[in-house]
Amino acid sequence: MKVTIIGAGNVGASCASLLAQKDIVKKIVLLDIIEKLSEGKSLDISQMLPMIQSNTEIIGISNDYSKSKNSEIIIITCGIPRKPGMSRDDLVKTNAKIIRSVTEKSIFFSPKAKLIIVSNPLDVMTYVSYITAKVDSSRIIGMAGILDSTRYRFFLSKKLNVSPIDIQSLLLGGHGDTMVPLYRYTSVSGIPIKEFLSEEDNNVIIEKTKKGGEEIVNFLGTSAWMAPSASVVKIVEAILKDSKRIFPCSVFLKGQYGLKDMCLGVPVILGNNGIEKIVELQLNQKENNLLKRSAFHVKNMIKKL
Repeated sequence: MKVTIIGAGNVGASCASLLAQKDIVKKIVLLDIIEKLSEGKSLDISQMLPMIQSNTEIIGISNDYSKSKNSEIIIITCGIPRKPGMSRDDLVKTNAKIIRSVTEKSIFFSPKAKLIIVSNPLDVMTYVSYITAKVDSSRIIGMAGILDSTRYRFFLSKKLNVSPIDIQSLLLGGHGDTMVPLYRYTSVSGIPIKEFLSEEDNNVIIEKTKKGGEEIVNFLGTSAWMAPSASVVKIVEAILKDSKRIFPCSVFLKGQYGLKDMCLGVPVILGNNGIEKIVELQLNQKENNLLKRSAFHVKNMIKKL
């Protein structure tokens, strides 16, 4: 079982570390264009493995995609990070070129791989990877909804003073300011959220969630990496274990939810084949309008390409 992570920055290195701790992968290839960066980080992580009793082998490679050959999963984290004052839209053109190049090389050496996209703007980069790879859309997965819903659960747990573990939630749409909250599908240990919080108060939490990533950028001067990395590992684990878990991910739509020819966050079932099924919910008029608005925003970014 081989997983390649492209990009040895904060997200890529954290993905490698968290995945190695799971001890579910035989080999992790950490690849970066910067000389010696991936070698140094992979060596650091490798020296941790005896302590955590993991048998995963981690190899750091500088700009040699042949070493990723026959990977089952390829995680794409590369691209320029968002800086303070920079919108996700600003990242489109620069990161699109990077994602095209990386996807082409990845598929050339691992034609059967599933690709997990982490680079921003997430939904657009997932679309770029899909049209570049020219493979079945079930194998191209954008990590977004898991992270957004996790942030929402965290902020909601603080508001309600309950464990975030007991909160179940679902967010659809684009990654960022146009994410779609599903108040009706949120609960605490099976108890509908309306028993704890009004929809108006919940919207305050949603607004805080939308700014969750931006808040971290303002503190650190760069994008978040720990929560995104943990979200990626959840996807990898679901695929490798064929667990059929349902997560919101950015995927290519072919008419689902009345949308097509774009990537957007919707609930999917994950297994050995990647996206086993897209789950279509019966949205009410308000939810559907919000989803369409989010889709319109993503479509406009795609047009810029």
